[in-house]
Amino acid sequence: MKAVAMGAVLVMSAGAAIAGKAAVPAQDQRFVMNTARVGIAEVELGKLASEKATNPDVKSFAQRMVTDHSKANDELKALAQKQGITLPTEMDAKHKALRDRLMKMSGEAFDHAYIVAMVNGHREAVAAFRTEARTGKDPEIKAWAEKTLPTIEDHLKVAQSLNKAVGTSGKKVGTSGKKVGTPSKK
Repeated sequence: MKAVAMGAVLVMSAGAAIAGKAAVPAQDQRFVMNTARVGIAEVELGKLASEKATNPDVKSFAQRMVTDHSKANDELKALAQKQGITLPTEMDAKHKALRDRLMKMSGEAFDHAYIVAMVNGHREAVAAFRTEARTGKDPEIKAWAEKTLPTIEDHLKVAQSLNKAVGTSGKKVGTSGKKVGTPSKK
């Protein structure tokens, strides 16, 4: 699988070089590709939560995810096109599994699981954007990461606040959506 990915990177790099452009460094390409996959997932999960959430604040947050990530996805698509990078058009397996799990939930359980996923996902995103903003090699991709980082940080802050409001604060939620360490009813 890595060989295929590396081959794709080499083909994209060669295509950029042929077009007279300098090849986009691999770390920047990985950032763009990962960000595109996550952005697609944020929009899809936000649409799902806009429909299924019962807490009005969770529903509002989900709608914001659709709006903000759609805008960021469009900006990233234009930047990638300019750089000669072909972006994915659908979610990865990890996010599809999360969507499928969330689709089976309802009520407070859905709200909790969605918000926990948003906190965890935005923690990862903030780390990735900070790294790209600090160490990115491509000036345009680096600048986009710097410009977008405050929005991603705000998403994390709001998600963390909602995490407390919907009652999941301080409790880890496992992949099944059940609180870890909570005694089960027998």
